[in-house]
Formats: sequence, C-alpha cells, structure tokens
Amino acid sequence: MPEKEFLEPIFIDAFDLDDAWFQSLSSILEKGHVYTITRGSYEGQKRLEFDFVVVRVKKPGHQIIPLIPEGMSIPAPTDMDYIQGYLNYLLTGTKTETEDYTYGERLVEPKARVKENINGKEMVKEMPLNTNQIEEVIKIYKEKGFGTNQAIMEIGMPSDIKLADPPCLRIIDTRVRYGKLHFILYFRSWDLWGGFPSNLGGLQLVKQYMAQEIGVEDGEIIATSKGLHLYEYSWELAKIRTNKPRPSSLKS
Repeated sequence: MPEKEFLEPIFIDAFDLDDAWFQSLSSILEKGHVYTITRGSYEGQKRLEFDFVVVRVKKPGHQIIPLIPEGMSIPAPTDMDYIQGYLNYLLTGTKTETEDYTYGERLVEPKARVKENINGKEMVKEMPLNTNQIEEVIKIYKEKGFGTNQAIMEIGMPSDIKLADPPCLRIIDTRVRYGKLHFILYFRSWDLWGGFPSNLGGLQLVKQYMAQEIGVEDGEIIATSKGLHLYEYSWELAKIRTNKPRPSSLKS
C-alpha cells in the first residue's frame, strides 16, 4: 500500500453522543490507518487510527450512552451506571497507591510529584497545588463574565512524558457563547470502542453540572485527537455495529 503524502483530517458533525460514536466507527473503518504499536497499550498489536479527527456533538445531553439495536450479538461499550461512577472519578481527587494520577486528581486536587534522595533512598514527594480547576472556571465566568479565553482546565503536566501510561485526555477548554457552556477537548490517544463513549458521557455530566452552577444552558462538545483508534480486538465489533464489510486493509 503506497504511503500518503499528507495527513487526512476527518470532521464528524453529530447530533448526540450515540450518533458521534456510530459515525466515528463508520468513518474509521473507511479512513483509518493500520499500524503496529511500538510503545504504549497493547504493544506489538495493531491499531486502526485516524490521522486527525474533529468530532462535533451539538446536543450531547440528548442521548449519552450508545444504543445497540436489538438482535445484535455485541455488548454495549458502556452504560449509565458506569458513567455515573466515572463522574465521581472526575469530580474527586481520590486515587490508589498504584496510580500515578487520575483525571479527577488533576482537575480538582492536582499535585506535583518531586523525586528526593533521602538517606540514599529515592522517594517521591507529592506537593499539593491547591487548585480546584472546575470551581475556578465556574468562578471566572460568574465573577468576570463570558468574554474570556482563559477558562481552561489542564490534565497534562510536562513530567507526564516520563510515565509509562501518560494521560490520554490533556485539555478541557471551555467557552460560554450564545448562552451555553461548551467544552473543547484534546485527547493525545483515545480508544474509540470503549473509551470514547465513557469519557464523553462522564465529561458531559461534568459540563451539565458546571453550566448549572454558572447559570447558563448546556452546550456542545467539540473533541479533537490525532490518536482516536480501534484496537484489533474491536474491529469485528465495529463492523457488526455499523453493518459494514471489513475493509481490505483490515483483512488478514
């Protein structure tokens, strides 16, 4: 297969989150690039991935979880119980001893991790940054109005480049315009089958909460990524859900 000269950006214009997931699955089967993972999750396996994608969701609160038609012998990738639990994960800083971070920690209780040598032993010290980004964004809009581009929440830190599993979600940018709160997201890498619906479902609930606190309506989600992908195990699931034949590029 000849190499392309340029990247192929994809734009998906969806009504709700169910529609966004379905359109993304359908499009990636036609437009995705197959490659072998040399570093990261499932190293050594194949991924099907967009070069770059923008997914616009006009009414993300209309249908939050993907719908699987009756008679299809495939599992739903998520459900509302899971998304409600994911919401708690996003709104608290709780993490286990084995976790380097959680999205919730980075949003509401971020800490800088500093390595120190104590009595010849390397120790990791966590320094609280004393910043709840969700509450700060709400405060900015309530106290200073909507004419700002500074109300952005960051997940990533420079030191994440050294982690074995750095955060996939890096930025939650916000905008209040036309009386609505909108989220603009960037994912460095993003599992389309299971991660996409759960991540966007949880973030939609966060947006609804913030919109209510600010005193505006719930708005759109625009998500971008140069790493939205399907792992090889889910290629057949995507084909069944979209009722598409497997493209020749995916045939073994």
